Amino acid sequence: MNLKKETKFSILNSRLTSFFVYHLLNLYSKTVRVRFENHAAVADHLGKGGRIIIGSWHQRFFGGFYLPKLFKRPICIMISRSRDGDFIADVVRRIGWLPIRGSSSRGGKEASVEMVRGIIENQMGGHIADGPTGPPRVIKPGLIALAQKTGAAITEAFVYYENPFVFNSWDRFMVPKPFSRVVLRFSPLVFVPEETTSKEFETLRSGIEGEMIAGYEKEALY
Repeated sequence: MNLKKETKFSILNSRLTSFFVYHLLNLYSKTVRVRFENHAAVADHLGKGGRIIIGSWHQRFFGGFYLPKLFKRPICIMISRSRDGDFIADVVRRIGWLPIRGSSSRGGKEASVEMVRGIIENQMGGHIADGPTGPPRVIKPGLIALAQKTGAAITEAFVYYENPFVFNSWDRFMVPKPFSRVVLRFSPLVFVPEETTSKEFETLRSGIEGEMIAGYEKEALY
């Protein structure tokens, strides 16, 4: 038994720890000046009974803190069944997300079924298009497949930070500095046909990937 690792998980999986981390993040997020753009089209589609999947890079996931409050509804997202995932799931649940437990390496098939059901029932899901381990800025097939199975439109979430902290992780994860500006911009909705050929599927996947890469090349707050 690795005592150091077991101690870490005991601390992380304490309800008190996730409670403290959530409130710390909540306070931190209030120091950031956030502007939302193009979210009216997303809200209008939801108001008409439509479904939405929000696609994002793992690097910009901090922006997800604001989304359940923005759209006034819980949003489904897949979280791994790892022990680290237990802690993350409890924190995101407090934020307003609905964690669906599973990943490509563990419980993926069951989690995919639950994710489809969750989006159909709650109208919204979030998808980390290049997560959880990369490679960065490469959209995996799951985003398109999930849209096909749920009938949801895809919107790309672009999160622009003003001079963020950048971590030394596989994706260079970013967090906005206190009192800095953030813009969270949604792309026009992309509607995915229920059935596609393999060529059409790849065209959709690579097209959305190209749009997300190009959108960040501008890296403009205003």
